[in-house]
Amino acid sequence: MRKPGRSDDPSDERLLMKHLSKIPTAAAVLVLCALGPVSIAHAQQTAPDNSQQNKNQSQNADNQSNATADRMTTAKIRKAIIADKQLSTYAHNVKIITLDGKVTLKGPVKSEREKQQVASDAAAVISADNLTNQLTVKQ
Repeated sequence: MRKPGRSDDPSDERLLMKHLSKIPTAAAVLVLCALGPVSIAHAQQTAPDNSQQNKNQSQNADNQSNATADRMTTAKIRKAIIADKQLSTYAHNVKIITLDGKVTLKGPVKSEREKQQVASDAAAVISADNLTNQLTVKQ
């Protein structure tokens, strides 16, 4: 005896499975459509920290010398800054540009004290006369 609403025809079962398999895809499309504008709006509101300032800079990391002495100086300064555990991640990631023995420090730091500390760490490696501090305090 056959139950009501139940078909023994295999083609009916395949048709049902075909329609049911489309549900997860349709749900995913609906979710992405709903979230898409939110993500785009959020991306438009969040600007990079200092990209506009970087566009107008003549001295940047692309100017870093490939001379062995300049690379070694940069590495020693980076090591001194990283070793200072009182500094923030911002300070640990400042740009260090060495060209012909002259060092330029660039990038945001969290405070004026940090700005001075990074310069002090660099001055422990090279002469303060060869150091240009262009660090900025992040607002």
